[in-house]
Amino acid sequence: MVCRESAAEGPPDTWEIDMRLSVNTFLSLDGVMQGPGGREEDTSGGFTRGGWVMPFGEDEVFERVVVGEWFAEAEEILLGRTTFEMMRDYWPKVTDPGNRVATVLNTHPKHVVSTTLTEADTGWGDTTVVSGDVEERVRALKERPGGELQVHGSWRLAQTLHRAGLVDVYRLLVFPVVVGPGKRLFDESSPPGGFRVGSSHVSDGGVVALTLVPDPSVDLGTREEFRVVDGRETIA
Repeated sequence: MVCRESAAEGPPDTWEIDMRLSVNTFLSLDGVMQGPGGREEDTSGGFTRGGWVMPFGEDEVFERVVVGEWFAEAEEILLGRTTFEMMRDYWPKVTDPGNRVATVLNTHPKHVVSTTLTEADTGWGDTTVVSGDVEERVRALKERPGGELQVHGSWRLAQTLHRAGLVDVYRLLVFPVVVGPGKRLFDESSPPGGFRVGSSHVSDGGVVALTLVPDPSVDLGTREEFRVVDGRETIA
């Protein structure tokens, strides 16, 4: 996130803050993010284990974290095509003005990454299509002044943004389940990277809410290791 002065010189309260990009998603203990909300939510690749968050559907973490924290920060939404189409087919049906998630998704500007959709057939409010050089297009979106550009789900897009170093913050809900097969936020193709913990919370149901900020100072290439020196375990 970068500060830009709106004039050649001026006090800090005249500076414009570039948008920050966040990835917000549900994860299993083994890193799966596919189909958390239902068996038919995302069956691509023959996935049959959807709905793995439903045993925790009444957990306070959804209202407190997802509604009260995640969507409270959203200014614009960035989605991959598959996630966009799933959300477009569901959320416009939710017309309850008290539903914060529906209000944000149905009224805030949205961007969908796609090589096949056109803006004429997006069919969901204020939506623009991101195509061509996705990394450059997303970088340009981030360089505008504003609040937070949020990615939800969107497995392939999230991986692309991670590889490009464009993600400013990850907000994860980690559920105490093992799913097995499925799309993962990070997999064997992901570049290594370290994070610092911005916040953490464990719900009564055992769901872990994490806010992680990429930290390039974490040196994963260190040659240090645990050793025993004079009978004592040490790092050297």
